Amino acid sequence: MLPHSWTSLNRSALSCTHRFLYPIVRRFSEGDLVSGTGTGCVQWVLMVLPSNGISLTNVSLSCQWEYSVHFGDVCQPINQCILIWTKYTLPLLQPLFNKILFYFIFSRNLNPDTELKRYFGARAVMGDQRPRQRQRQYHRSTWMTFPKDTWPHFSKPGISMSLLESRDGLQYFTFEHNRDYQQVQFKFLDAVESMDPNNIIVLLQLNPYHIDSLLQLSDVCRLQEDQEMAKDLIERALYSFECAFHPVFSLTSGTSRLDYRRPENRAFYLALFKHMMFLERRGCPRTALEFCKLILNLDPENDPLCMLLLVDFLCLRCREYAALIRLFEEWEAHRNLSQLPNFAFSVALSHFHLSQKEEEAERLEESQRHRHQSNGLLQNALIMFPSVLMPLLDLCTVQPDSAVSSHQFFGPKSCLGQPPALAELVSLYVGRIHGLWKESGVLLWLEENVHGVLSRVNEEDPLVEDCIIKRKVRYQSCPRNIHRHVILSEIKEAISSLPLEVTTQPMMGFDPLPPLDSVPSHSRPERQNAGASNESTLSTFFRSLLPNFNVQGDLRPQDDMEVAQAGRELNQEVNRLMVAMRDMLANIRFQEPPREDNPDRDEEEWD
Repeated sequence: MLPHSWTSLNRSALSCTHRFLYPIVRRFSEGDLVSGTGTGCVQWVLMVLPSNGISLTNVSLSCQWEYSVHFGDVCQPINQCILIWTKYTLPLLQPLFNKILFYFIFSRNLNPDTELKRYFGARAVMGDQRPRQRQRQYHRSTWMTFPKDTWPHFSKPGISMSLLESRDGLQYFTFEHNRDYQQVQFKFLDAVESMDPNNIIVLLQLNPYHIDSLLQLSDVCRLQEDQEMAKDLIERALYSFECAFHPVFSLTSGTSRLDYRRPENRAFYLALFKHMMFLERRGCPRTALEFCKLILNLDPENDPLCMLLLVDFLCLRCREYAALIRLFEEWEAHRNLSQLPNFAFSVALSHFHLSQKEEEAERLEESQRHRHQSNGLLQNALIMFPSVLMPLLDLCTVQPDSAVSSHQFFGPKSCLGQPPALAELVSLYVGRIHGLWKESGVLLWLEENVHGVLSRVNEEDPLVEDCIIKRKVRYQSCPRNIHRHVILSEIKEAISSLPLEVTTQPMMGFDPLPPLDSVPSHSRPERQNAGASNESTLSTFFRSLLPNFNVQGDLRPQDDMEVAQAGRELNQEVNRLMVAMRDMLANIRFQEPPREDNPDRDEEEWD
């Protein structure tokens, strides 16, 4: 007879247990648990089963019953080994599971329909999308996006991926362009310099899967409020990339690396980031979080797009509070995440939300522990980053009381005296996440801890002075990846805080702020002498208004005399155009309406 505690296990738990634990049980019986294959199977189970809603306790219970049913008393030694594994091995592997869970990408979570089905049901999401057998078109199976019948016929555009090296359990890959694709890339750069989107459209009609053209045209469509077309172009770029993957390259294992310094790899990062932003705006934060983890796994050490400034927001959006806390605890020792304002406040907010969950009798102590941690973390965050409070309350349309607004710790001095790098981080966090602080319960909790901070400041808590010294020493300048993240995020509060050395640089949507130590695989050939004559005078005039315009830099003749002559002619042409426009504006006259010589007429009378 099956015990009562085991009958509560659902069928999915038993089927998953039978599917994944059979290799482990067989290796238990063969005494092969300590081998690499046995340990790998254990790690795989620990990663996969909890993601499907099956607790590790249910795994052990269903494991015992499942194999007792299948093998009976003949396999009592196997059941005994399972009991030993449950009692001794499972607690040892639990920290390993907690550590690697964040790195592991679940492919089913890369599909936004999975999340939408969970919200609205499969019938509402899918509808009549199932095609008839005669109309069905067969495409290559992909994980990140799915091809559409409206897309142009796919043929290999000239992109491939190669394995550079394998080191310390990691595989380092890079995308490569063949000669034909390089020529298309050179034409694309010429089209971008012409500042005419029609040239990119013509190029894309001839090469419908050219990556940089898709990315650049997507930005143009988004600026023109055509969000659906912009999203479709990004998906087409991702499909082209996935069709070029190396057979060993894995999206889910967390062991595949791509170097952002190589120009061929940057487009893949940018396409993933833009696709992730579309998913978040679409209302699929869980899918966006999975893509955020994917980008972070491509280069977690350098983090070229600074995904650590975004992962906390997505975790809060999809209510993955425990995952955010676990990431913070694992990475704090070697990444100092508490020095980022977003982690300092978001981890405290995660503890607060966990404390608000079911306050049953058996969870009351756990709830109180989370509440105590949330209070301590939030007060420390406010002491370390006092300039967050007033902009946050302003965007939440909350008027603070006079005791807070008049206090010098949270007053205007806290914002004016902070380093520019810290101001950029604070404005990015506040502009992105202020909507999650508008809940009434969160605001009451914030108010309570703000008054607690003021009490600590008035009592001259040593932590206050220590944080002042830290703010002066640290945050001298932001690394380039943070500037790149701000530009891609397009949060106006953060963009206004970018330094001049960034805003005065030429900015291209297909490659914003390229690394200073880029590793180009091919060089662009020099343009011909008559390159400037291909542009219209009006186009040259508008380009001359840009701060980075340089006549001598755009023209590349081989002879110095030709350079000087071309520069003089171009300047004369631009000057003539400016004079003509100035005369045209000066000659514009507005004809006044005729007046009637009737002084007795009421001026407010209608004709």
